[in-house]
Amino acid sequence: MRLHVACRISDITNPQIYSHWKNLTDRQEYGSIFLTPEWQHTWWEQFREDSKELVLLVVGSEEFPSGFAPLVREGNKLGFVGGTDLFDYHDFIFGDHDPAIFYKDLACCLKNQAWNRLELESIPEDSPTLTHLPSFLEEDGYSTSIEVEDVVPGIILPPTWEDYLLGLRKKDRHELRRKLRRLTAHGPYQLVRSNPEFLENDLDQFLDLMSESKEEKRDFMVPDRGEFFRNMVQKAQSGGYLRMFFLELGDERVAGVICFDYSGHRLLYNSGYKLQYGRYSVGLLLKALVIEDAITEGLTYFDFLRGAEPYKFHLGGREKNLYRMVVSRG
Repeated sequence: MRLHVACRISDITNPQIYSHWKNLTDRQEYGSIFLTPEWQHTWWEQFREDSKELVLLVVGSEEFPSGFAPLVREGNKLGFVGGTDLFDYHDFIFGDHDPAIFYKDLACCLKNQAWNRLELESIPEDSPTLTHLPSFLEEDGYSTSIEVEDVVPGIILPPTWEDYLLGLRKKDRHELRRKLRRLTAHGPYQLVRSNPEFLENDLDQFLDLMSESKEEKRDFMVPDRGEFFRNMVQKAQSGGYLRMFFLELGDERVAGVICFDYSGHRLLYNSGYKLQYGRYSVGLLLKALVIEDAITEGLTYFDFLRGAEPYKFHLGGREKNLYRMVVSRG
């Protein structure tokens, strides 16, 4: 068995560990920005508690690890780093080798850890975790249950905007075009991407739009989450992932979105708009314009992330599931 276990946050920031982890997430077919060391380290630094212990399992040799299992132990329970409020996806991190080999080694790693219950949230439906890990753990009598947790609608992006429009349902295509005509009739508008030089100011404007648009978004952004959000936006900007867009009517910013471009996908993380312009559907139209921009940029997938809000399906989203796996031992 090839196993090294590290239980301190310093191992994430260790340059060698960080570099290997980053390299694997960049290569992983099922990877996302939520699996990167910067996202997970930022969360742990913000929300760590005395009752929780970070358990970073390094599978394989420390010099050439085949993968990582970023977990947190609380009492007799193990689970992924981070919660569903700030992570849309969770999973294990491994490279482009045979997943069966990685999961066999991972199962051995897990069997040597102290836990009675393993709770793994937000696993995407196409992840090999859902098939490989239960098979290796159940060999030793562990019981496993898997259930749908939520949906993550998304769009396989076509090569052109016209192809995208033709892929919408007839009613949705008609409504989108009608709303764009109405916005055009109101006055000149443009899609504006945030300038890194003005990131702090743009982020303040975005957070104001987000808070104004929905009460639950305002309530969501408590101080701890707000600090995490600001820190992660800064790191995403430094890493080249951040895409913050605004819809401007004349000289006024009336809607904003924060997206992350990662591994050929554009992830719509959050949004907001001025309520006084709601009758012009500025929130929905900004998202449509951001989809058009993603097509122009040559991205392959637009991910609306967690939740079944109707607008996602009006804009062409197709349903994909997230799963929750619970493993019990003994």
